Amino acid sequence: MTAYPNMLAPLDLGFTTLKNRVLMGSMHTGLEETRDWNRVAEFYAERARGDVGLMVTGGIGPNLEGSVLPGASMMTNDDDVANHAIVTDRVHAAGGKIAMQILHAGRYAYGPKCVAPSPVKSPISPFPPAELDEDGIEKQISDIVNAAQLAQKAGYDGVEIMGSEGYFLNQFLVTHTNKRTDRWGGSYENRMRLPIDVVRRTRAAVGSDFIIIYRLSMIDLVPNGSTHDEVVQLAVEIEKAGATILNTGIGWHEARIPTIATSVPRAAFAWVTKKLMGKVSIPIITSNRINTPEVAEQVLADGCADMVSMARPMLADAHFVRKAMEGRGDRIAPCIACNQACLDHTFSGKLTTCLVNPLACNETELVIDPADARKSVAIVGAGPAGLATALTAADRGHSVTLFDRADEIGGQLNMAKQVPGKEEFWGLVDWYRTMVADAGVDVRLGAEVGPDDLTGFDEVVIATGVTPRDPQIPGQDRDNVLNYIDVLRHKAPVGKHVAVIGAGGIGFDVSEFLLHEGTSLTEDLPAWMKEWGVTDPSEHRSGLAPEGPQPHAPARAVTLLQRKTKAHGKGLGKTTGWIHRAALKMKDVNFVGGVNYERIDDDGLHVSFGEARENPTVISADTIVLCSGQVSERSLADALADRGVTPHVIGGADVAAELDAKRAINQGTRLAASF
Repeated sequence: MTAYPNMLAPLDLGFTTLKNRVLMGSMHTGLEETRDWNRVAEFYAERARGDVGLMVTGGIGPNLEGSVLPGASMMTNDDDVANHAIVTDRVHAAGGKIAMQILHAGRYAYGPKCVAPSPVKSPISPFPPAELDEDGIEKQISDIVNAAQLAQKAGYDGVEIMGSEGYFLNQFLVTHTNKRTDRWGGSYENRMRLPIDVVRRTRAAVGSDFIIIYRLSMIDLVPNGSTHDEVVQLAVEIEKAGATILNTGIGWHEARIPTIATSVPRAAFAWVTKKLMGKVSIPIITSNRINTPEVAEQVLADGCADMVSMARPMLADAHFVRKAMEGRGDRIAPCIACNQACLDHTFSGKLTTCLVNPLACNETELVIDPADARKSVAIVGAGPAGLATALTAADRGHSVTLFDRADEIGGQLNMAKQVPGKEEFWGLVDWYRTMVADAGVDVRLGAEVGPDDLTGFDEVVIATGVTPRDPQIPGQDRDNVLNYIDVLRHKAPVGKHVAVIGAGGIGFDVSEFLLHEGTSLTEDLPAWMKEWGVTDPSEHRSGLAPEGPQPHAPARAVTLLQRKTKAHGKGLGKTTGWIHRAALKMKDVNFVGGVNYERIDDDGLHVSFGEARENPTVISADTIVLCSGQVSERSLADALADRGVTPHVIGGADVAAELDAKRAINQGTRLAASF
């Protein structure tokens, strides 16, 4: 008997049956834009081999004006059909089902030809949209229907019509973006006319035996968004219009509330979907921060939905569902919701991949084959770089010995997991521990390693990480001055007034750690909702609490300082940096930039400003925490070089920029693939 009876139960849609209740949700990977359709096909086929019930592609534009950006993939003609048929043929050969998402971006389209119900510019795009007239609206409907017909011709099992996240159809629904007074605006009946017409005409065009998923915005999280009653009203009408399934959208892209970052509690919005259960008779999918089979099973068992959507977890592990079926759930590589290699890449114009799994979207580029000859490999450092190297090398058949001076594996990950909002890192370390044991890696912990210990190996890898940079501030040897390792790893006592020196990623992490005491908000959904101002959309329109965010009192008063004059946190993740900045501002953290650190004494931290060292100021603090960067720990590599041995140096030992697990894991994986 399976441990996940609800998640693994088939779902009968009448004309076809899905093998389980797991949807791989749509992701903008950038793969379609490479025009390498073999590469696209292999990405989806690998997930089909992993037994996911149904997949949805990244957003495909129905026309030029609706495409998310210039050069984005579209479905407009028979050439597009031929390309997409490569994908569907490969997926079907692997035993999978796949739907194409039709995404009209509306005012979110990053180009001068964008269109919308009204000329209201998006805060996340520099391009003001043109207001559509009656003919223009008809063109958008016709183009969406045409895209669905072409998708059917290309062999897709269905389409997903994107109606959430603040995209085109969503823009017609709310007065926030729809200021029209004609039959497409004004009353809610008029404002919901467009999505209903799109679904109705799509169903008429594709016939009855074709999946139509409608992505419904369940909670907009922007001012003047939909009420819950309006969401239910639309859902009922979308079902009547011919939708097969309702998928869940949470929040607009411009919303100032995090919805999928790692600090968001798991399944944080499943309760919203549950409110729709019983109001329609077609299956409903819930989404957002569902990343383990246990969470998915619980959500379904609680009656929150008929199916779960997991997107990024399918980047982390293409065989998520298969491993769950086989009782190997602890072998599923965990999605830690970091956004660093997926969404951050997407919004930076880079190809998506995964911090945990560099093979994601690189299935044809990074191939892990059995080695031609078995080698003995020594790896010093059991942080992310060393662990990734060890697993890949062992997977290829090499004999691997992994050394670390610490008493546990994980390296810097063991500090990251202490930070409130980064609890997912616990699961990542646990997964590595399980996998290195499975792989037969010889793990030797708690001992220093010297050059003599590394003789006789065919390959030597130095992944010894970083050490804190010495900022050389007079008085930094005082008892009340700590570094980030003292705080995060050794839990050194910290006073109530703290000055944090350095506003990079570590400075932000330390500040968040010091501001919280007790249960992390990530593990307390009601407290998290109060903190960010989220409430029940049946009580307040759009799910925004009228009183706004209600942050809990900070555990300490923190001043965060940096030498740079630019805004704090500029170097943080593209899609998560704003969350960290907002979280600290809600706790009244004092951001101070452009400083010179003069000295530390009984009065506190003395600073001045600018090249002229003007405006001397004393920052009063019980404790001063040094987060002033890192330097590579290369002493062992240098000692080997002195003996004429040239090791491979990777991760922080190679480049000490921040604590970059994404680069470290990718570098280690690719190195081991080359042995």
